[in-house]
Amino acid sequence: MLTLPETDLVVHELCLGGNVFGWGADESGSRAVLDAYKGHGGNFIDTADIYSEWKEGNEGGESEGIIGRWLQGQDRRKFVIATKVSLWSKRPGLRPENIIAACNDSLKRLQTDYIDIYYSHKDDPTVPIAETLGAYQQLMNEGKIRYIAASQHTGARLQEALDIAEREGLPKYVALQDRYNVLDREPFESDQQDVLTRNQISALPFYGLARGFLTGKYRKGVTIESVRSEGVVEYQTDRGYAVVDALTEIARAHHSTPSAIALAWVRSNPAVSTPIASARTVEQLNEIIEVVHLSETEVKILNRASA
Repeated sequence: MLTLPETDLVVHELCLGGNVFGWGADESGSRAVLDAYKGHGGNFIDTADIYSEWKEGNEGGESEGIIGRWLQGQDRRKFVIATKVSLWSKRPGLRPENIIAACNDSLKRLQTDYIDIYYSHKDDPTVPIAETLGAYQQLMNEGKIRYIAASQHTGARLQEALDIAEREGLPKYVALQDRYNVLDREPFESDQQDVLTRNQISALPFYGLARGFLTGKYRKGVTIESVRSEGVVEYQTDRGYAVVDALTEIARAHHSTPSAIALAWVRSNPAVSTPIASARTVEQLNEIIEVVHLSETEVKILNRASA
C-alpha cells in the first residue's frame, strides 16, 4: 500500500481499471473480479461515466452501475473510487454546469455520497480552466468529491491548470492519467513527467499492458480472440515482440508473469505512484496483481528492448 502524494488516500499498488465492466465482462464476471481484487487487498478502483458507451446496446454508465451495486455489500470507507467526466456523449466537456450534473449522475450510479478522485477525463480548451476548477470547488464544498485529477492533458496544460489553481486559490489536480507503458513511453517521458515531478503529484498511467499486448499471449502467427485484439495491431512489430520476449524472460526469473513484469516496469519510474490495469476474468487478475520489484539491470534490459 502507498499514500498518493498531496492526498491522504492510501491505495493498493495496482489500481483496478473498470473500463471492461459491462463490456468485456458481464455483471457476474465483473463482480467476481472485484471480489478477487478485494481478496488480494485491493482497494483502488477506476472507472468513468462513458464506460462502456462504445459497446452495441450500451449507453454509458454501465461500469459505474456495476461497481455501485457491488459496493452495496462492502464497507465503502475501505475503498478509493475514482471516476471521470467530459468524454461521455451525454455529458460532454468541462463546462461547470456539465461537471455538476455529471458528478450527481455518477454518484447515483455508484450509489455513494462521495467520489475520492474526480478526473477531467480529457482537456477541454473551450472552457476557461478557472471555471472548471471552480465547479470542482463547489463539489468539494458540498462533500461530493475529495480530490481532482487530470487525464489526457499535455504537460503545458497541466502546468497551466496548477498555476491557475495556486494563483486563484482553487483546487489543484493531484494526479495525471495518461498512456504509459514500455512500448508507449512518449509523450509521457519528454512532456508530462517533468511537470509531475516538479509539482510532486502522481502519475497513474493507463494502458500499462498496451491493450493486452504485453501479457505475453500475443505471438507472431498466433490469432487471439478478444474484444481488445484489434487494438494491439500497432504493437505487433519486431520491436513489440522483442519487448514481449524480454518480459517473458524476466518473468521466468521472478516466477511471475509477463503482465506483472510490464506493470513493474511502469512502477519503476519514480514519477509513477501506481499503474491502472483491467481484468475481464479472475484468471487475468491473478496475472497482474503481484507487485514485482525490478532490479536496475532488468529495467535497463527492457529499456533497450523498447528503444
